[in-house]
Amino acid sequence: MTVRTRFAPSPTGYLHIGGARTALFCWLFARHHKGTFVLRIEDTDEVRSTHESVDAILESMAWLGLDWDEGPSLTRHDEGWEEKGGHGPYFQMKRGEHYRKHLEQLLAEGKAYRCYCTPEELAAKREQASKEKKPVRYDGRCRDLTDAQRRVFEAEGRKPSVRFRMPQEGSTVVSDEVRGEVSFENNLRQDFVIAKGSGVPTYNFANVIDDHLMEITHVVRGDEHLNNTPEQIHIYQALGFALPKFAHLSMIMGPDGTKLSKRHGATSVLEYRDQGFLPEAMRNYLALLGWSNPESQQLFEAAELVAKFGLEGCQKNPATFDNQKLLWMNSEYVRKLSPETLVDRARPFLEKGRLGGVHRDALAKAVKLEQEKVTLLSELPGRLDFFFHDAVYDPKAMDKVLKVPGAGKVLEELAPALAAVELFAAKPLEDRIRRFCEEKGLKVGQVFHPIRVAVSGRTMGPGLFEMLEVLGKEKVLARLEAARKLI
Repeated sequence: MTVRTRFAPSPTGYLHIGGARTALFCWLFARHHKGTFVLRIEDTDEVRSTHESVDAILESMAWLGLDWDEGPSLTRHDEGWEEKGGHGPYFQMKRGEHYRKHLEQLLAEGKAYRCYCTPEELAAKREQASKEKKPVRYDGRCRDLTDAQRRVFEAEGRKPSVRFRMPQEGSTVVSDEVRGEVSFENNLRQDFVIAKGSGVPTYNFANVIDDHLMEITHVVRGDEHLNNTPEQIHIYQALGFALPKFAHLSMIMGPDGTKLSKRHGATSVLEYRDQGFLPEAMRNYLALLGWSNPESQQLFEAAELVAKFGLEGCQKNPATFDNQKLLWMNSEYVRKLSPETLVDRARPFLEKGRLGGVHRDALAKAVKLEQEKVTLLSELPGRLDFFFHDAVYDPKAMDKVLKVPGAGKVLEELAPALAAVELFAAKPLEDRIRRFCEEKGLKVGQVFHPIRVAVSGRTMGPGLFEMLEVLGKEKVLARLEAARKLI
């Protein structure tokens, strides 16, 4: 069997963390088994689905490195997106003929029926059931209408939906790759709508038809869909389709134990990109949300993650999203990059921070001094700007360091000593500045701190002597003089 998985988002907003984790697990499973990963857009929500959301989903997937074998391409024209693969179209709203064909089959075989209840009537019945503390579900009013009754409703101009005829006795067992066997009592289910009055199919129906026709072997999705699975199983069986294997992933919770939401911080993938996270760190972290390996390994190379992933490692219990752990993981990935590569990866942030015109080699020299401290790519402009633009003095640093008695004299007397250093490099600079401290009878802090603030405008930063070397003699001497005049 060739493994075929799919990720099927609804284009009603950005790709959020839960959806990205599902997409990643589908991708990892397909890649592990050298199978096929399909991207399908489930756009049957006619009101909320937008082209902008499709673009955002595709952009998020591409940023994460989750390449798909079949589905829409990243290229959108006026008439829509190009598509690749032999099981298209990959947008549900283009697949109407498939749904109509199977809908008619279910109606003809008596496995589905037309329901003429209006939204107002259904709402009234739900309200009444709620008042009487009865189960809120469809009461089967149209389940066994006569031809005469149907003609009356049609004469009234009612546009019927189509409901699937569910069994009313026994139970439906879902065999799940993560949760084992889960049983659902049929008498607690209702005859559910599989096509709206407009003719547009509902999720449960379209999902089954598409998964079958696209030859999906493993349906990997969030556990919020587990409750839909009994209905889908009955559609599979009614149409004579073979069942795929189901795997329902655990919920992702916030640190406070509630479902992850915007109150816990960013939730969309693109927000994390724009904050300066690396996609490989994001992939690594998402893989650990609800999955573990016997070695409890935390950091993975891309190929290693594919090789080790399996559904048997997926956990039933909810996963907790820990932003601090994600930040730590991102910093680990940042440190693994060469300074030159880090400059390239941070280019959008550097351009926004007025450093876009600085030569790559010069940026890399400065990055090398700060890389160990960097957590997010977005931090780099703030850490590097003083190397390439005039220092902006922090008022607190001025008061604490430069305005203390004697600081101006230190800068004035140190300048000619540094000007005389022929090889303006970290070791010779350190030797000369320490000798200056001895000559003047000063503690190193009385000299080191004023130099740092004078040339950078701040009290914290890279190693002092390495920083002076990267700045260069001309810039250092000019800033010492500017700081002396300022105080």
